[in-house]
Amino acid sequence: MTSSAYDIAILGAGPVGRVLALMLARVAPDPARIALLAGSAPVPVTPAAAIPAADPRVLAMNHGSRVLLESLHAWPERSADIRNIHVSQRGRLGRTLIQHTDFNVPQLGSVVAYSGLYAKLDECVAASGVTVLAGPPAQIGLQDADGVRIQQGETEILCGVAVQSDGAGASDVRRDYDQHAVLTTAQATLPRRGWAWERFTSEGPLALLPHPQTPEAYSVVWCSAPDRAAELAALDNAAFSHALTQAFGERLGRLSSHAPRHVFPLALSARRAQVHGRVAAIGNAAQTLHPVAGQGLNLGLRDAARLAQTLAGWLASRAANAGSNPGPALAEFASARHLDRFITAGLTDFMPRIFATGLAPVEHACGAALLGMDLASPLRAPLAQHLLQGFRA
Repeated sequence: MTSSAYDIAILGAGPVGRVLALMLARVAPDPARIALLAGSAPVPVTPAAAIPAADPRVLAMNHGSRVLLESLHAWPERSADIRNIHVSQRGRLGRTLIQHTDFNVPQLGSVVAYSGLYAKLDECVAASGVTVLAGPPAQIGLQDADGVRIQQGETEILCGVAVQSDGAGASDVRRDYDQHAVLTTAQATLPRRGWAWERFTSEGPLALLPHPQTPEAYSVVWCSAPDRAAELAALDNAAFSHALTQAFGERLGRLSSHAPRHVFPLALSARRAQVHGRVAAIGNAAQTLHPVAGQGLNLGLRDAARLAQTLAGWLASRAANAGSNPGPALAEFASARHLDRFITAGLTDFMPRIFATGLAPVEHACGAALLGMDLASPLRAPLAQHLLQGFRA
């Protein structure tokens, strides 16, 4: 058995883990003492995801996330801007329109391919000086006053702080939505550049996002009951396209899908505490959210940014004193992230459930709320601001 020592070890090399590694490399006296445990293959951020090259997903990145990635020179070459977000409810009156001009920003967010983002982050990590350790999945072992012990195959790693970013273990709080998401791509006969659509149906939300590959295409995230999702996935292309157009409406003309369809189960899972001793959890290792409003990765990137900020001082002191205690920095991180996690998880948990009660009075109330937000900008500003950049302590 071999052993090695690092200041910080990051378990999981998805986008959130890689962004944390890049940010730590900028503040660490010696970036080589930041270890990114990548495993023998890229770690997916959802249980059923394939490797990035074959991954069907696109990612909705809000304005704050784009600014962060651009500051790291990690923004992928291809993206589709979201300048307007249209929120509506099928079969009921009321809608809300959120526009980039409300906030004097060039875009509310952007859509990127998972594979494109992963490839760019991989390129940046390779040039950052951090140590990338490939091998079997790593396991966190005992921790004491000297640090945390991690086992990766036959190698034992000792680190001052361990960060879980591998998507595992977020199970203190769990809610099964009894929904599955159907992911695919569709072409529109009347496309509208820069527009994203969130349409609530009685079974779950249906989102259409501008696709980064072509202006006529939209990435579809269609949430419905498991049996209905299986039925939709099994339809031939013509029948699925007809069902999609019926569910969404004709704002984009006719929708036509000839792409493969992928089905993912949906659930909320979260840790109550992001820090345990010298171990911190970020991204999907801390919380996995419903995909409504596309907040999961954006929340994880805010986790990474805040953790890097709070650990910067500890890294500097550790360079001078190997026995320095990371406890105060980690406690500051956990405290700073509490409200953002609470608001974002609550928002993404509440919306898909309240719009899918099947109760007419509730649905009419939701429609009235959408209409009220559309007519009065002070009412929609808090929601729009959170979608734009989240809560930042």
